[in-house]
Amino acid sequence: MPDVELTVHSGICGFSTVIRASSEDGQTVKVDFTTTCPHLEKAREQLRTIDAYTELFRKPHETASYAALSQHLPHTACPLYSGFLKAIEASAGLALRKDVTMTWNPPPD
Repeated sequence: MPDVELTVHSGICGFSTVIRASSEDGQTVKVDFTTTCPHLEKAREQLRTIDAYTELFRKPHETASYAALSQHLPHTACPLYSGFLKAIEASAGLALRKDVTMTWNPPPD
């Protein structure tokens, strides 16, 4: 299965995170990241190893990554929730990698 690297620029907070995920068997995903977000750093130990099948076939609020992140991230709209799930999904070979964007219309000043 592919090793993946996903960069998340979280927006107005200015924090950036690079998520790295790898899986040798297409199910157990090892996760690591570098971040400028002090809140995310607190969730590191809970996000080291994720079972992709358990994680990705649940409602978002029932996942281990959501549980770990929601204890520390102060904003519910933080894009890191979906960023971690996307990296886990691609690493397990359950999705192709494709950029995701959100664009303000009209653009902010």
